[in-house]
Amino acid sequence: MVTFHDWLLFAGAALLVTLTPGPNMIYLLSRSICQGRRAGVVSLLGVVAGFLVHMFAAAVGLSALFMAVPLAYDLLKWGGALYLLYLAWQAVRPGAKSPFETRDLPEDPPLRLFLMGFLTNLLNPKIAVFYLAIFPQFVSPAQGSVFAQSVVLGVTQIVLSFSINLSIVLTAARLAAWFQHHRGWLAVQRYVMGGVLGALAVRMALEERRVA
Repeated sequence: MVTFHDWLLFAGAALLVTLTPGPNMIYLLSRSICQGRRAGVVSLLGVVAGFLVHMFAAAVGLSALFMAVPLAYDLLKWGGALYLLYLAWQAVRPGAKSPFETRDLPEDPPLRLFLMGFLTNLLNPKIAVFYLAIFPQFVSPAQGSVFAQSVVLGVTQIVLSFSINLSIVLTAARLAAWFQHHRGWLAVQRYVMGGVLGALAVRMALEERRVA
């Protein structure tokens, strides 16, 4: 089973990734602001369903495959680092917008909201990189069942993400209104986000491959 130390490190990494705005957060914020909390919650349930797909894909051996093949692991690691650097540039580039700035979206029925949330997360490169490049570093055959470890870590990530995103959904309108009246903080938020993403990219690039 996953050691408590590794679990804490993983929870910290998962929390940092969750707090870094990406497609999921932008979609949930925009949907909640445009269509209300109920629509945001339904969309969030779709996002959670997408997390379950990522988790079980990792649990049945996708992560183990990339850990077992050094070249594949290194390619994915560098690809993930470059993608995080791209996200960092997108956050700080001239003319970039904060995810807390409002966006207009048409009203959609619950089923479409769920499916959009599901697809947004299923096709989210940030989450794919997390499950394929960061997730495997905390799974070790020496600690017992790889499937059980993957489920424990996956559930941890899902609970953290759900809790934080639910808070965002429930307070989206107030957050957006506050940032609209304190626009200087929108720039601060973007540069902090860019710095965190850049640091994650460097950390990923320097990370050694973990073996059993």
